Order: sequence, then C-alpha cells, then structure tokens
Amino acid sequence: MSRLRFPPVLLIAALLASAPCVAADGEDFAEPTPFTAHYQLQISGWPNASVEHRLSQHGEQWQSDMRAAIAVARGNERSRFRVNADGVRPSAYSSGYSLLGIGGDYRLGSGDLSSLPDRQAALFDLSRRSAVTTRCEGQEAAPCELHFVDHKGEQETLRYRVLERGQLESPAGTFDAVTVETWDPETPERQLVFDFHPTLPGLLLGVDYHRDGERRSRLTLSALETAAH
Repeated sequence: MSRLRFPPVLLIAALLASAPCVAADGEDFAEPTPFTAHYQLQISGWPNASVEHRLSQHGEQWQSDMRAAIAVARGNERSRFRVNADGVRPSAYSSGYSLLGIGGDYRLGSGDLSSLPDRQAALFDLSRRSAVTTRCEGQEAAPCELHFVDHKGEQETLRYRVLERGQLESPAGTFDAVTVETWDPETPERQLVFDFHPTLPGLLLGVDYHRDGERRSRLTLSALETAAH
C-alpha cells in the first residue's frame, strides 16, 4: 500500500531537509533569536496557502512551530530542542496532517531522537551551519550528506550544497541570504532550494521546489517580527 502523499511544499515542513546535530570545531554559530514569520505559498495546480513559522524560547529549550493551511488541507510540525556548545539536541516532536479529511497525528520522544534529529530541529541546525560552512560550497562542489528522521521516526537521507551568499528581496524587506540546494539521492529530479538568514537561525527567507527542471512551488516571506526589532 502506498502512503498518502501531500502536494509538494503545501505542507512545507514535511519536505524540509536537515543536517546532523553534531557541532564541529571552530564554527562560530549565530545565537538563536525568537521570531514569527509569515509566508505566502504558491503551488502549481493548488490554491495559494498561508504559512506561519515561529521560533520561541521556553526556559532552556527552544521551540520551532510551523503551520500551513488551505481549504482542503492543513499541516503542522513542532519541535523542542536545546542549543548547547556541542550542538542541537531535540527532546520532543509532534506533527499533524490532513488532506481532504485523511491524515494523522504523530509524536516522537527523546528516545526516538537520541541519534538523529527531527525535521524542525535539523532545519534550525542546517540553517546556522550553512552560514559558516566552507564545505559543500559552490555549484560544482561535492555535496554533503544529511541524515534525519521523518514524522514516523524513520531515517531519511538528503544531500545539499551551499550555492551562493548574497541578498534577497521579499515583501518583508531585503535581507542577507545563504542559498542551499537539497535533494534526495533516490529522487534527484526533485530539489528544494532554501534561502536562509545568516544570523537568525531557523528563519526561512524563501523556499523553491523544483521537479524535472521546473519550479512547482515557491514560499515567499511576507512579514517578519523578531526580538531584535
């Protein structure tokens, strides 16, 4: 039986690439900053959707919460993790998806996340690593390999390259950006291209989904609130 598939990037969190949560010597990572980001999601063949992504602090832990919805579908993911000197350590994950009334809810505990991160914690870690890494950088560079667990706790693998560093214009303003291309080695015809903020870990400035060389969807930052503003 094939499992239910959601429209690409409709439930953007379900497609996020990620990286191992192990710190590397000499890397000067940016400190977490709370933010609330709002996006417009354009999807080929589907109505546009609104997405909200919030990073908040709860004592010694951080929580990443992402939600997307249109008339016939909804999706959400939430992760709690600590940010220590030795990396990002997730402690709990939950998600829920529904398409035309069909879907499910999922949870992972610290035992499920002891060796690999969930998607939200890993996205946070990948975004801050991409700001400082000199490996896997450039269109011709050998890709790095990424490992994480999906919403059911099953291991997934993707590859990525840092394509460029520059500026990105959006309805929310103009920002410094780090562009990272990711893909599943089993389906290289599909790519997610992330634009990360170099000093606000976890913040997506934009995401494009490509399949067979054609862009199928785009996530665009429309509004941003941070503790620094």
